[in-house]
Amino acid sequence: MTAHERREQLLAVARTLFAERGFEGTSVEEIAARADVSKPVVYEHFGGKEGVYAVIVDREVQSLLGSLTGALDERGHPRQLVERAAMALLDYIESSPDGFRMLVRDSPVAQGTGTFSSLIGDVAAQVEHLLAHQFSKRGLNPSSAPIYSQMLVGMVALTGQHWAEVREPSKDEVAAHLVNLAWNGLSNFESVHMERSGQAPPVDDQ
Repeated sequence: MTAHERREQLLAVARTLFAERGFEGTSVEEIAARADVSKPVVYEHFGGKEGVYAVIVDREVQSLLGSLTGALDERGHPRQLVERAAMALLDYIESSPDGFRMLVRDSPVAQGTGTFSSLIGDVAAQVEHLLAHQFSKRGLNPSSAPIYSQMLVGMVALTGQHWAEVREPSKDEVAAHLVNLAWNGLSNFESVHMERSGQAPPVDDQ
């Protein structure tokens, strides 16, 4: 193998091991043994287990973040944006199950810190701007956009995490259900007791 080919082989082997066992449960010895090389070869290319892990995580983050931001950057109706973002996450999970498992194993979306939660936070920041624009168009207070963006992105991320394990129903059906729930909520904001710009929230007489 060339140096590049060996590096890619080690990354592929380590990716599978990290997905199966997590960072703490994987050793340089295991990576080397599965790749059929000596331990010094792993150290030569990456300096140790931490170096291998960092390269893989960075690649996975860039791949997933690129897909999600690409889906949100395109023009379209807000409902289409929700659908594209959901499908982007599900497509990534389907095509890169080991990578997704690595991202969420030690940093689930429900956890406040870590790689995956940070990535979801970056996506939520983009969604926040989109929601703020929609709120303003509807006469709603855009200051509510941050919490709604967390709700929306968190819902998609947790659903993706669940689907990664059970793989049912189909990817398209999961996306359809997500859009149904998200959009029905988005299209009926007026019925929610949100403070409108310059107005106090309505009082329930019951």
